[in-house]
Amino acid sequence: MRTSVYKSISNSSAFQNQLLNWSNQFREVVFLDSNSETNNQNYSNYDLVVAVDAFTSIKTDYINSFQELHQYQSQAKDWLFGYLSYDLKNDIEDLKSNNFDGLDFPDLFFFQPKKLFLVKGNQLEIQYLKMCDDEIDFDFEEIIQCSVFSVHSSVVEVKQRISKENYISKVSKMLEHIHRGDIYEANFCMEFYAENTKIEPLEIYQKLNAISQPPFAVYFKNNSNYLICASPERYLKKENFKVISQPIKGTSRRSFDIELDELSKFELENNPKERSENIMIVDLVRNDLSKTATKGSVQVEELCKIYSFKQVHQMISTIASEVENTTSPVEIIRTTFPMGSMTGAPKISAMNIIENLEETKRGLYSGAVGYFTPNGDFDFNVVIRSILYNSDNQYISFSVGSAITSQSVPELEYEECLLKAKAMFEVLS
Repeated sequence: MRTSVYKSISNSSAFQNQLLNWSNQFREVVFLDSNSETNNQNYSNYDLVVAVDAFTSIKTDYINSFQELHQYQSQAKDWLFGYLSYDLKNDIEDLKSNNFDGLDFPDLFFFQPKKLFLVKGNQLEIQYLKMCDDEIDFDFEEIIQCSVFSVHSSVVEVKQRISKENYISKVSKMLEHIHRGDIYEANFCMEFYAENTKIEPLEIYQKLNAISQPPFAVYFKNNSNYLICASPERYLKKENFKVISQPIKGTSRRSFDIELDELSKFELENNPKERSENIMIVDLVRNDLSKTATKGSVQVEELCKIYSFKQVHQMISTIASEVENTTSPVEIIRTTFPMGSMTGAPKISAMNIIENLEETKRGLYSGAVGYFTPNGDFDFNVVIRSILYNSDNQYISFSVGSAITSQSVPELEYEECLLKAKAMFEVLS
């Protein structure tokens, strides 16, 4: 059981910074920022959600991971926060993840927070487990008196796991698979990394969020494991009986010149390659959602709509379905995971080819971070445009990728990857 307290906050932006700095004292932190002032999201329930300090938790590798998560979620019947790594694919299908892993994160981690903060506009809802509800007033005073985090610039020497020449060669091999008919689309990713390096994760997050202002920003901490995420993409959300997925396929650069920026947006919207990429994944998502949907309920609400963010324009589609009230929320996730925008189609063939051609275990990158509510609703992002850091290993990693189709030009796909990596390079340099 939780105690709820409601408070008004006069300066929401300042309070969010104070809450972020205060929360970092805990071993477990999930800070979810929708950047609502700059993003028009139809399905956003909160401007900010913050959960700290685990009362219970689950941490596991991929073996029986969805079964264990189902048991944990159905027994807890409370708010649960955490992540699903891409490699949970190995629990769903006969797949492997044998590539190099410098991060060494668990495949799955969720926790039941003792302390929870929900912000919408200038209204704050505080939910504490009964065992610590006598700390609410003390914590609130501590938060509003919390000093702003001081920025100490640090330079990180970033290396590239796959050279440009090797990238072009690997994409060419992927195109051979496409021309043979093995697959018709696959998302190919490459890693940038730094070894023996220390950073201030909170500082890096604040920088990345400031220059990107995405709708699914995350600061995540589990002891020495950190995620610094500027994702523009929702993987999956359930609210009552409705489930929605919003895959992104199609990217173009922003420009300070208004005319050039509008031209870039227009060209993206009318680019046949980008539209075909997006529509292929829409078909895949429709098929995934149909596994748990009530008959005839899968609908495409938006097809290839252009959304503009600070760094890039993106092509996003919205697919929705209805589910029975008896359908397990974890089953809805299991039957759609990993998200089609990060795999390709057909999904299993694409994941096999990806594993053979990529050189890094994806781990949390191209997985999902989010939460379950006490009544079984959930909301998860796609972990892209993100920096991962293990402070014990002193290893930093960020990956970027693009969708390879029959129309792909390897050199242009490489340039798209560098465009997506721009913000991460900027905050680390």
